[in-house]
Amino acid sequence: MKWPVFILIGGCLVCWAQAAPLAGGAAPRGPVEQTLIAQSRAVPQAARDKDSGALQRLLTDDFQQVGSEGRLHDKREILDDAREGTLTDFSLYNFEVLSLDENAAIVTFDAVIHQPEGDDGFAPRYQHFSDVWVKQGDQWRLRFQQATARRPID
Repeated sequence: MKWPVFILIGGCLVCWAQAAPLAGGAAPRGPVEQTLIAQSRAVPQAARDKDSGALQRLLTDDFQQVGSEGRLHDKREILDDAREGTLTDFSLYNFEVLSLDENAAIVTFDAVIHQPEGDDGFAPRYQHFSDVWVKQGDQWRLRFQQATARRPID
C-alpha cells in the first residue's frame, strides 16, 4: 500500500521540477533575449577574430564605449583595436537582459578578459559589462558599452 503513495509523491515532484524556473531562479529566455545575448557574445568574438566587418555591422555608427580605464572610445577606435588583435581571449558569464521597450534593451554580463590596455599594459582581468542595444530596422545594434573593472575581492 505504501508504493502507490511513493509513486504519487514522486510523480508530483517530477511535475513540480519541470514547471519550476531554470536553475538560479532565472526564467526561460525569450527569442529577443536570446538574440541580444548572442549579439553581446558576438562583439568580443569579432574583436578576437580581427573581424572588423562583423563589428561594423554589430555597432551603430555613433557607438561609444567607456573602457575599464574610464576613457571614452568611439567606433573607429574599437575597429582599429580589432584589426590589431588587441583582445586575445575572454570568457563571458552571468548574462541578464533588461528590456526598455521593443526597440531598446540593456544586457549586462561579467567577463574574464586577456587584453593589453592602458599605461600598465594589461586590462583588468575581471570586468562587468553593460551593453545598450537598439533596434535599427530589423537589426539589433550595440549603441553603448561600459566596462567596469572588478576588484579581486568582489
